[in-house]
Amino acid sequence: MSIRLRLTLWYSGLLAVTLLVFGVTIYLFINWNTYTDLKEQLKVQDRNIVVTGGTNFLDQLDLDLDSRQSRIEEKDMYIQIVNYREGAIKQSYNLRELDLVLPYAEASTNPEKGIIKLQVEINKKKYNMLVHQRPLYLNNGTLVGLLQVGAIPYNEEKFLHGVQTILTFSSIIVVLIAFTVGLFIARQALRPIERVIRSTEQIENGADLSVRIPAMGPKDEIGRLVSTLNVMLARLEMAYNELDEAYKAQRRFVSDASHELRTPLTTIRGNIELLERMWTKVRETNENSSTGEWLPLDLDRWEMSKESMSDISAEATRMSTLVNDLLALARADAGYTMEKTPLDLLPLTEEVVRRAHLLPRTAAWNVGDLSALEEVRVNANHNYLQQLLFIFIENAFKYTQEGSIELSAIRKGNQIGFVVEDTGIGMNPEEIPHIFDRFYRADESRGVTVGTGLGLSIAKWIIDEHQGSVEVTTREGHGTKFTIWLPITFSDASHSSIIVATDEMKEL
Repeated sequence: MSIRLRLTLWYSGLLAVTLLVFGVTIYLFINWNTYTDLKEQLKVQDRNIVVTGGTNFLDQLDLDLDSRQSRIEEKDMYIQIVNYREGAIKQSYNLRELDLVLPYAEASTNPEKGIIKLQVEINKKKYNMLVHQRPLYLNNGTLVGLLQVGAIPYNEEKFLHGVQTILTFSSIIVVLIAFTVGLFIARQALRPIERVIRSTEQIENGADLSVRIPAMGPKDEIGRLVSTLNVMLARLEMAYNELDEAYKAQRRFVSDASHELRTPLTTIRGNIELLERMWTKVRETNENSSTGEWLPLDLDRWEMSKESMSDISAEATRMSTLVNDLLALARADAGYTMEKTPLDLLPLTEEVVRRAHLLPRTAAWNVGDLSALEEVRVNANHNYLQQLLFIFIENAFKYTQEGSIELSAIRKGNQIGFVVEDTGIGMNPEEIPHIFDRFYRADESRGVTVGTGLGLSIAKWIIDEHQGSVEVTTREGHGTKFTIWLPITFSDASHSSIIVATDEMKEL
């Protein structure tokens, strides 16, 4: 059963009950008002009849109050006196004319006094009669008779029956009209809900979260519901789009990871096959030798073997680095929390500087002013913080074929900053928002420098875990400067952020 029908039935039922109570009240009031006059006339007529004591009191009364021909439709008075002592009854003319004796109580039952309702039969039809009944007593209190003054309320009953019929049918008609109009009003009032249902069905069938429910009408409960649902749909659309982007990024991640892993595997497999063919040929040659002695490997084949093994070693190292990077990112996705302790930055940085001298490079490696790191401690993870610095330093080595790379430190308030600045190929400022995406590499550098595109993604995760931030300043052909900010000691740092670089390189 729909809400519209339930609402209509509820207020139609309420209206029916209200009309029933109202109709009964009106009917009782009309009934009381209609019979009040008749009952009063009966009382007045009863008071006008004076009965004196004695055994022959019936002979002293003239009960022919109206000798005209009586008709049932008129409210004629019917008078009857019962003499219990003589067993005689005296009646008015109209009762004698109808040959009708009003029912009366025996003397032994102590007859009721006042207005009573009797049923009489006239011309084989039954009628109700209102009777004012008064017992007659002697001076000593002995019951000797009964005076009955009655009238047939034919017109009153007919009128009341008409009133009852009118009230009943009018109430039924009003309820039916109210039910019909109520259905229409409920349909109009609940039309926004129908729009909500259609919109949600459209979303369900078409998976189009951009659909919004038309907001029309006043800002009542339904209007607020529509507004709330539209806000919810907007949030669902945003969440769905973010999930879709995450799914696409995951697919790109798997695709790029597969591609990066397939390349070294192909190289390793090719070199192994080459070695197998070379050593198979050597073995066959030695087996076919007439002397039965193993012949030494010629110089060319020895050089080829050395190159193949060198390639295998290099590609294995590359695969190991890639797997370690993927493992680090998997930990980041799984919500891995680093264990951090208070660290002195100067010794850690000096160790990184020393090891950086051993990295392959073509540009000059300079160490700038690190005095800002003196007596500075941060809450950090030693290994990950070293990895963070190495990522930026190795990244600078990779993209700087000529010129220099410099590491320095600056302090601003309660934050310490590592500055890694190079004079390499630089980047287009439009690419900066994407450089921390996984497997992202600037188009200009694709195929020119080796790499997986995971280093800066891992660096961003480490910065986030240390509640730090990073600034990037770059210009194509002039180099790039990264400034990594970390909160000193136990200061409450804000969430990490990436500040998009300006399109001009600051003075190196």
